[in-house]
Amino acid sequence: MTDLVCIGEPMLEFNQQPGPDDRRIYLEGFGGDTSNAAIAAARAGASVAYLTALGQDVAGDRFVELWQSDGVDTSHVRRSAERPTAVYFVTHGPKGHAFLYYRSGSAAAGYGPADVPEALIAGAKILYASGISQAISPSAADAVFHAIAIAKRNGVCVAYDTNYRPRLWPPARAAAVIHAAIALADIALPGLDDAIALTGLTDPESIADFYLGLGPRIVVLKMGEQGALLATPDSRIRIPTFPCIPVDATGAGDSFCGNFLARILAGDAPERAARYAAAAAALKCEGYGAVAPLPRRAQVMEALAR
Repeated sequence: MTDLVCIGEPMLEFNQQPGPDDRRIYLEGFGGDTSNAAIAAARAGASVAYLTALGQDVAGDRFVELWQSDGVDTSHVRRSAERPTAVYFVTHGPKGHAFLYYRSGSAAAGYGPADVPEALIAGAKILYASGISQAISPSAADAVFHAIAIAKRNGVCVAYDTNYRPRLWPPARAAAVIHAAIALADIALPGLDDAIALTGLTDPESIADFYLGLGPRIVVLKMGEQGALLATPDSRIRIPTFPCIPVDATGAGDSFCGNFLARILAGDAPERAARYAAAAAALKCEGYGAVAPLPRRAQVMEALAR
């Protein structure tokens, strides 16, 4: 039985790295927020399945190989002969990392409610989705709502990361859809910048109050270099960042989410799960790419013990 089911859009990654003679080189890797989180959770020891559609192309083949190598169940991944697997590029500069996406008309954008496997979700413990999972197309948004409805009917915990991308949809529509989904969720994992854009609030405590007011029992506000704020109706706990030497923050939030959910599934209390996730996210930042540096449980435990 699969404990964690993730749904969304994977993207083949080309990440800029230092090359010889000051040349820019791009190394192939993998991305896509919920895919990153699925792999992070699997490396932390969780039983994970992924729901999406891929093109019948080399990029799609590479993703299937990647997921299977990390033990992620791909038996419900659909393949399309008409639509490609999405691609993106990561560049690095004085202001951090920036993205260039080629995702229009992707196979994942063609995913719809009829593609959602009810039995898999009904038998899971957590369903995980994000704002990007719903932003890529109307059918994908409907697929996520359908998956959430299945989860709710069957007593499955729903976790949701805002991951707002303004290039995919305007803030008013994003806020309406994302907050409607979070109102059905048990665990909300918003990012601070997302929350500011979606709610108009800037104070972390007020943002936590807002998302708790929608209905989740746990809110973890991810604040980058400021750490995280773990909020429940009864408590507020600041989770500090874990020391690291960062080179690439791509996918750090996804690493946090996947590891947090993995540790919740393992029986950790939310605070302990969040501290583990903060360490895992820091370790990810010490390597280039969204997936290659995602740590395994032994690495995180070693870092926490130091």
